Amino acid sequence: MPEPIRCFKSYDVRGRIPDELNEDIAKRIGQGYAEVINPGSVVVGNDIRLTSESIKAALIDGLREQGVDVVDIGQCGTEEIYFATSHLKVGGGICVTASHNPKDYNGMKFVRAESKPISGDSGLKDIQAKAEAGVFTPAAAPGTYDAVDTSDAYIQHLLSYIDIDALQPLKIVCTAGNGGAGRVLDLLEAHLPFDFIKLHHEADGHFPNGVPNPMLEENRIASAELVRETGADMGIAWDGDFDRCFFYDHTGAFVEGYYVVGLLASAFLAKSHDQIVVHDPRLTWNTIDLANDAGGRAEQSKTGHAFIKETMRRVDAVYGGEMSAHHYFRDFAYCDSGMIPWLLVAEIMSNTGKTLASLVEERAAAFPCSGEINRTVTDAPALIKQVENLYAAGANSIEHMDGLSLSFDDWRFNVRMSNTEPVVRLNVESRGDEALMAAKTQELLAIIDAA
Repeated sequence: MPEPIRCFKSYDVRGRIPDELNEDIAKRIGQGYAEVINPGSVVVGNDIRLTSESIKAALIDGLREQGVDVVDIGQCGTEEIYFATSHLKVGGGICVTASHNPKDYNGMKFVRAESKPISGDSGLKDIQAKAEAGVFTPAAAPGTYDAVDTSDAYIQHLLSYIDIDALQPLKIVCTAGNGGAGRVLDLLEAHLPFDFIKLHHEADGHFPNGVPNPMLEENRIASAELVRETGADMGIAWDGDFDRCFFYDHTGAFVEGYYVVGLLASAFLAKSHDQIVVHDPRLTWNTIDLANDAGGRAEQSKTGHAFIKETMRRVDAVYGGEMSAHHYFRDFAYCDSGMIPWLLVAEIMSNTGKTLASLVEERAAAFPCSGEINRTVTDAPALIKQVENLYAAGANSIEHMDGLSLSFDDWRFNVRMSNTEPVVRLNVESRGDEALMAAKTQELLAIIDAA
């Protein structure tokens, strides 16, 4: 029996170095990708982690050994792989990255031609099986290798989403978390009128200020304080491979990702009213309300990048957003970007003359939410069934697209299992009644904590 490779997850590869992921496994993953996807040519790149260069080199060896031509774009963010795969019209793309995982981890994210995602349902399990078996058909000739810089084309594409002449000279705190975002910010800086105040800016795989993950509240403190100290108009922070973008308003308050989704959905629908925007099931009412008001339509998708991208392609949505700070764009091959969102928010602030706080406060009052609350549980399926039994009788609607979603006249909630941890994730919102939202959140947490 082949030895299991434990670094394959639902949508990508992530594992501890060297026991779960190493050069030998990376080479076999490259060979497996080549045989399953049969791409002909592949773009590869890597994040700033200390092991990423060696893992990438082994991956390239595996790809080339199976006859695949490799285009290496060097150090990059995951979205640069998405961009280069479509821009260069190659057969696939792989980014060596572990995003916001601990510093002794690494991983890979995969796409096929046209930057279409590869997940457990669309080839990733087959790649794993090939890599585990370690038996490959030799290629007639090795693939070629070229190092290519796609940065200029990528930067010009990012700038195409905004009207540079309409931008005001905003002061913006930018927190790269010693990940990869700083390099791209430096490339953009010459084209923009903004005053960037850079925090933890230099790429450093040792992560001297902690692993870049702004979802953790302790990682937000330095950014929020710097916004207040400098009188900045807003703050931005990214995770390690900068495919997620997080915001702080001018007071240093962290802006809930749910309201950023609504803000960007509104911006796209204002330009073309009959478009479709995609959202996940966790928090929905604000996005649906804004889409209906604009004459567009909101389409729900299961949580997760592969599902969002699949839904966006199916309905040809102009934009998609998850409250977890992933934002997807039709003109970006339906992929997620951590750079496009803040450029668009800065443009909205410039055009309206409003602060970010004022742009979202009305919607936050109209649909107050709990934010995502995680709890460790011993039996998540049993707990979710218990919650459904307790609340189903009075619900206006019951959905099981992603966990359990129940809606009532004035409030709704979603509770779902994590794909990777023994936890459930709870989100609650109401129609303009913060006290009701808070009370129902505590009511549900009491049930979850007692389970």
